[in-house]
Amino acid sequence: MAHGDAGPKLRAGDRVRVRGAEEILATLDKQGRMDGLPFMPEMLRFAGQEMRVYKRAGKTCDTITPSTDHRKLERTVHLAGARCDGSAHGGCQAACLLFFREEWLEPAPEPAGPAEATVETLTADTIAPPDEDGVERYRCQATELLNASAPLSAYSPGQYLEDIRSGNEKPAVVLRGLLVVLFNKFQRLSTRLPARLRIRGGETYPFLRGTGPSGPKPEPLRLEPGELVEVRSKEEILRTLSPENKNRGMLFDVEMLPYCGQRARVLHRVERIIDEKTGRMLRLRDCVVLEDVFCRSLYHRFCPRAIYPYWREAWLRRVEG
Repeated sequence: MAHGDAGPKLRAGDRVRVRGAEEILATLDKQGRMDGLPFMPEMLRFAGQEMRVYKRAGKTCDTITPSTDHRKLERTVHLAGARCDGSAHGGCQAACLLFFREEWLEPAPEPAGPAEATVETLTADTIAPPDEDGVERYRCQATELLNASAPLSAYSPGQYLEDIRSGNEKPAVVLRGLLVVLFNKFQRLSTRLPARLRIRGGETYPFLRGTGPSGPKPEPLRLEPGELVEVRSKEEILRTLSPENKNRGMLFDVEMLPYCGQRARVLHRVERIIDEKTGRMLRLRDCVVLEDVFCRSLYHRFCPRAIYPYWREAWLRRVEG
């Protein structure tokens, strides 16, 4: 597998060309991976295209283990608009933002030596050995992220400087995020203090705790792609959530709060996604994603993955006309 010299790091906003399929295959090992990161069949459609770097992917949230730390990646970026369509992974509808190694992009060094991987290798690597009960399992960039990254502590200062230098975030945004990290660290430690010395009982910011579910179950909206909706207010949504901030098992994450009161169009319904922990296909009901509504990681240390949150219809109202 050829890596070439390091070369300059790409920054947010840089224009790049995705290398041709044969060039990329020459950088991969026999499993179709580079340093543990799969190049997936869904990425082939971007080969040869000129695209813009959305953000550097030097770090990412860990969606596989219970850890609250991030994971560190080397020479990896996200490209604007380059999301997985799930076509080689059982029709998964998570629409994850894809990870691209800089070696797969111009002006990265030319790969040297013969290719160890083929297009068939990429397809074969999408299927994992089945479980003991015979259930089919998938492999993708999301399921293999632990193999392609290293642990990254919240208290490693270099990551925040890199967020600014790379153009991922503005200094003021990073400063605010660091204050949130420090405040929440204090809140978690304060649970050991007498109750009178705690702030809001030691809850982390932004303060979010479900008060329901209460009242009658709302009528289903049966939303379709393209329909205009408005995200309900925080108070309305809290009434649909358990104290763990879940509605029938689906989490309402704090990163969804900034969208309360905003309008957006339904991108598509979500009925199947790959479980990143097990590789199994999960079936979902009453779930949609919205156009240009994604996790901005304001409270999770600026993970650049821009993951689409899943919305229950109870958290939305249809906008007529």
